[in-house]
Amino acid sequence: MYPNALLTQVARSNPFSAPGFTLQKVEEPSQSLTADHGPRKRTLAAAAVAEGDSCEFGSSHYFIMCGIGGILSCGTTHTAVVPLDLVKCRLQVDPDKYKSIFKGFSITIKEDGMRGLAKGWAPTFIGYSMQGLCKFGFYEVFKITYSDMIGEENTYLWRTSLYLAASASAEFFADIALAPMEACKVRIQTQPGYANTLRQCAPKMFAEEGLWAFYKGVVPLWMRQIPYTMMKFACFERTVELLYKHVVPKPRAECSKGEQLVVTFVAGYIAGVFCAIVSHPADSVVSVLNKESGSTAIGVLKKLGPKGVWKGLVARIIMIGTLTALQWFIYDSVKVYFCLPRPPPPEMPESLKKKLGITE
Repeated sequence: MYPNALLTQVARSNPFSAPGFTLQKVEEPSQSLTADHGPRKRTLAAAAVAEGDSCEFGSSHYFIMCGIGGILSCGTTHTAVVPLDLVKCRLQVDPDKYKSIFKGFSITIKEDGMRGLAKGWAPTFIGYSMQGLCKFGFYEVFKITYSDMIGEENTYLWRTSLYLAASASAEFFADIALAPMEACKVRIQTQPGYANTLRQCAPKMFAEEGLWAFYKGVVPLWMRQIPYTMMKFACFERTVELLYKHVVPKPRAECSKGEQLVVTFVAGYIAGVFCAIVSHPADSVVSVLNKESGSTAIGVLKKLGPKGVWKGLVARIIMIGTLTALQWFIYDSVKVYFCLPRPPPPEMPESLKKKLGITE
């Protein structure tokens, strides 16, 4: 048997912590916490097509549709907030001129007109659509893959670590897809007169600095986006779980699709606020780095200083909180519309309940 007190402590641990030890057997050597008996099965949900679902959970069709959901959720939302993103970037790279959000909007409109607020919409739409495809699609892939590797019981015990690992893995590839368009977007938005459209900007950047111009910001982009995405997915998953457990007055199975989507939106906004705070310093570095040719991440960080990296935080909290909430809402709506499997929040496996001596 496994030590009941030890397992209980792990199972009831803080939502954002993971056990810092390896569970050990004290008897019954024929059993293992992660052992599989018979054919391997998926641990996050049943592999068979459930009634009402259009495909099998974890199938190629499921991953493709999740990627499409990521395109729609990220591409559309980031494009919708281009004006706020433009002002945020200008606050970061020229705080003496753009002293506040409202000052940034008024100066931009005065100098460039209302159309000036839409600068950089094309690279934003293309870049974040590609990022959404990889972010959400690969997250589902890695989450299932890592779950199968560690087994059903460890998937439950280590679920926060699972979300963190899967989201970090997905974002690594998503940022490689995003980097070229992010570089173009920042150059258009923060260098007046450099270029007004993607068709003008991309060839000019390539002629001046070569291919490196599009990828020199990928490392700080990883520094910004990977912690952001880890917080985005792990915080969302655990917040949904806690909302259904402590806030929603009825079980998820009894909630309508609309009620479930409201929970998704609320959990997404909460996750978005934490995402903005965690990733903002690196976001400031990326903005300045892509504006100034020949600059380095370390040089920019020294130039900005401890205070400078937090410029534009309020604008980013508003933007990222709204973005994250809408992204999760759109992503979950795509799953609902196309009848994709939507597993409920994880519950303790029956085998683990028996080891803990928990009875219904």
